[in-house]
Amino acid sequence: MLQVPFIRQNKEFVLERLAHKQFKELSLVDEVLALDDKRKQLTMAYDDTQAKIKSASEEIGKLMKQGQREEAEQRKAAVAALKQQQQPINDELNATEQLLHDTLIKLPNLPAAAVPAGRTPEENVEVRQGGSTPALPANALPHWDLAKKYDLIDFELGNKITGSGFPVYKNRGARLQRALIQYFLDYNINNGYTEYQPPYLVNADTAYGTGQLPDKEGQMYFVGEDKLYLIPTAEVPVTNIYRDEILKDTDLPIKMTAYTPCFRREAGSYGKDVRGLNRVHQFDKVEVVQLVHPEKSYDALEDMVAHVEALVQSLQLPYRILRLCGGDMGFTSALTYDFEVYSAAQQKWLEVSSVSNFEAYQANRMKIRFKDGGGKPQLVHTLNGSSLALPRILACILENNQAADGIHIPPVLQAYFGSGKIG
Repeated sequence: MLQVPFIRQNKEFVLERLAHKQFKELSLVDEVLALDDKRKQLTMAYDDTQAKIKSASEEIGKLMKQGQREEAEQRKAAVAALKQQQQPINDELNATEQLLHDTLIKLPNLPAAAVPAGRTPEENVEVRQGGSTPALPANALPHWDLAKKYDLIDFELGNKITGSGFPVYKNRGARLQRALIQYFLDYNINNGYTEYQPPYLVNADTAYGTGQLPDKEGQMYFVGEDKLYLIPTAEVPVTNIYRDEILKDTDLPIKMTAYTPCFRREAGSYGKDVRGLNRVHQFDKVEVVQLVHPEKSYDALEDMVAHVEALVQSLQLPYRILRLCGGDMGFTSALTYDFEVYSAAQQKWLEVSSVSNFEAYQANRMKIRFKDGGGKPQLVHTLNGSSLALPRILACILENNQAADGIHIPPVLQAYFGSGKIG
């Protein structure tokens, strides 16, 4: 969430950056400032009335001690009248503060200076590519056919049990999933991240803290009776671990990792581009999250990008890194890098990770602060990244490593998988 004093002091800058992010409701900036003006006026009126009540109440005590009961009763009547005047001011102040908050949270995070201009994914900027595209046999199959051929994933069974977008992994398919999860977690832990196993359901405060509410409410599964949300990513519960806490500057950076299933409604997704594992409603993902000192957040972002890049490289997959343009960025992000791996069988790029710096946007919602020496508490900066999302990684491993004698498992996974080949 943006901060009102910053908006007031930098209005033209805020408008320019919001436009860079292709945000259409720029009039909300003026609405926020007008509501803040009204809030200040009402606060002054409330405080002025409260001062009069306090002064009159002190006079009542003095008059009673002096035996001037009639004058004291007059003052009591005046205090009662002042309290009656104060109540509607208080009610309007509370309503204005709520409306200010509700309007403020409609504003997305400002994009950083490094965010390229653009409206669509086609305008994202390629930072670099790595790996090499394999030469597949002429009869190469997409992963959904390989899954059927080797009895790895049953898409029809998932549809029977739950519905479209809920695949059932089985046999060596389930084992490969487990191998990937364990490898990703070990990789992150060996690089200084502390493992957590968070809940898969969160309350509204938690979803609000990372910006899923109200922005992505329609994309989340909601358990109505208990008013809980199934998590779309481990970022949501893990970042909230430190909600409403004041840390020491020596605590930073805090580096956390977690494996969770993720649940996304993906409303409106259909067609050939979402076939198989390309887009599903339930999938597994290992996440990395950092809480860092504001002055070090962009160094941390580059470190996280390098961390994910090395992980993708270890799987020997062809990949590219994109810096997202303003129009393709998430609501809460200040700067995002996407990782895509190349599916040789489908001949297309598939996104497998986003690594983002949210600066103080999420921390302001969650009130995650730190004290730098003896100074006032400051907001931390939050970052997160997929390390990695499994469905498309699994799809590319199957497709890019198929050969006449079966599917070859990347060397780094063989000890986890227990074999070097499927088939």
